[in-house]
Amino acid sequence: MKLVHIQTSELLRRMCEEIKKLDETQISRSDIIPALFHAVKMGNFEFVQSILKSSPDLVEAGNSAGRNIFMVAIYHRQAKIFSLIHGVGSKLRATNCVDQYTNNMLHMAGFLFPRPQLDRISGAALQMQRELQWFKEVESVVPPWTYGHTNSEFLTPRQLFTRDHKQLLSDGEKWMKETATSCTVVGALIVTIMFAATFTVPGGNDESTGYPKFLDDKTFTVFIISDAISLFSSTTSVLMFLGILTSTYAEDDFLKSLPKKLMIGLGTLFLSIAAMMISFCAAVSVMLDDKKSWVGFFIISLASIPVTLFVLMQFPLLIEIYLSTYRSSIFNRKA
Repeated sequence: MKLVHIQTSELLRRMCEEIKKLDETQISRSDIIPALFHAVKMGNFEFVQSILKSSPDLVEAGNSAGRNIFMVAIYHRQAKIFSLIHGVGSKLRATNCVDQYTNNMLHMAGFLFPRPQLDRISGAALQMQRELQWFKEVESVVPPWTYGHTNSEFLTPRQLFTRDHKQLLSDGEKWMKETATSCTVVGALIVTIMFAATFTVPGGNDESTGYPKFLDDKTFTVFIISDAISLFSSTTSVLMFLGILTSTYAEDDFLKSLPKKLMIGLGTLFLSIAAMMISFCAAVSVMLDDKKSWVGFFIISLASIPVTLFVLMQFPLLIEIYLSTYRSSIFNRKA
């Protein structure tokens, strides 16, 4: 495979040398332009970059629908190829391009990305977020006149985006509500348990003073602190999920507002479960003391199971939401 890559790179280099010798008419009659658009569609960055370096004027070339390579890159969501727009000399002319249906570059971002490729992103809400990120990125590049420009269907880019993403928006809302509802039940249950545990401390209270009998025990201190952490974090989690359930679910809410609430909710829910298990283990240790240490060790070992299961099931989703929302952009503005 390495040898094939070396040979392909050498072939591409020699092709580019020959392309430099061709004039505009010869290029238009050859298979260079169809090959270029096919490479854009498939996301072959190395090929597209090399061809454009050898013949920069090809950024203005159009396919059968009158779309330039950047419009095709947006339509097929090829971020690396679209980022090349920041390095071309004719950026203004490229962004002013309109196809045969009078769609401008921002209209291309308004079309829904084909489902098979979109399904690679888990969750309808994150899919909607990625589509919004594309629309906002293209919006930052195109000239202002494109915002209100209508296509052959008399739709502006935003109207086209709303029409094509109507079902995805509905699916994202449903996914968010189902996730928030399930987690709210768990969070509310933990709040109830940990609130009750505060007033039923292990060992009971001293009848004469009213203070807990194990007040001076360090393990009891761990119990109280972990109980408080679990109570407060689960309450925060419930409030975040309630915020999701009462959201208006506008399109732009999926960009940062809803993912941020879901991240905080899942993160605090994980913290509350972990703190609840620590509180339980501390209570067991206080009651058993050193008399049956093997029983305490066995129970503490079992307590790690629910925490581990939650991490395995929900932590990947939490990481994916974080990366999708706060990682460096998929677009390279220094291309």
